Amino acid sequence: MDTANETADEPRKRGRPKVSSDEDKRTHIVEVARRVFVKYGYAGSTTAGVASEAGVSKQTLYKLFQSKEELFAAVVGAHRRLMLDLPRPAEDLPITASLERIFMIDMDEDTDAERAGFLQLIFREATQFPELIEILQREGILASRQHLADWLRDRRAEGRLSLDDPESGARMLMDMIFGGMGPPEGRVHAWPDRALMLAHLHRCIAIFAAGVAAA
Repeated sequence: MDTANETADEPRKRGRPKVSSDEDKRTHIVEVARRVFVKYGYAGSTTAGVASEAGVSKQTLYKLFQSKEELFAAVVGAHRRLMLDLPRPAEDLPITASLERIFMIDMDEDTDAERAGFLQLIFREATQFPELIEILQREGILASRQHLADWLRDRRAEGRLSLDDPESGARMLMDMIFGGMGPPEGRVHAWPDRALMLAHLHRCIAIFAAGVAAA
């Protein structure tokens, strides 16, 4: 047997596989960037600083994000999942229970503080960087509201809700829940007792669900 020829006929092994895909790197950079923005503020943060904290080169970061503003928009988009857990797979739960999960009413205090801290950053620096509010509106609020409207529309199609305008219903729910939480920068004054706030939010969802329940 000619082992030399047999070896030569074998396909050449490829080089080392990529340690992580661009999508994995993007997710990692966005998470690091969120912490950097919260710690140093938008003004005090740089793409070079984010790259260093993330352990990637500036060239890698700029391959995925062309500017600090684009990186911030990606952070807002990722942060959106801390506001509403949507989209989500279909689940056999009462509407009230699903909405409580969507709004993450019983989120632990540390995660809730993390959610509020990022919003505080935006409102604190919006006077100097008005584009931050536009990014929050586009990548956060409007996208979240559309996801929620789509969810409500799907439940209506299943015959579980009687709701003539899902977009209005989504706006109503978000106003009730996020307004009920109080402003991110002053929640401790609006609700000195967290248990009272949670009871209020559960009540808001229960009232909404009863009002739009299928006849």
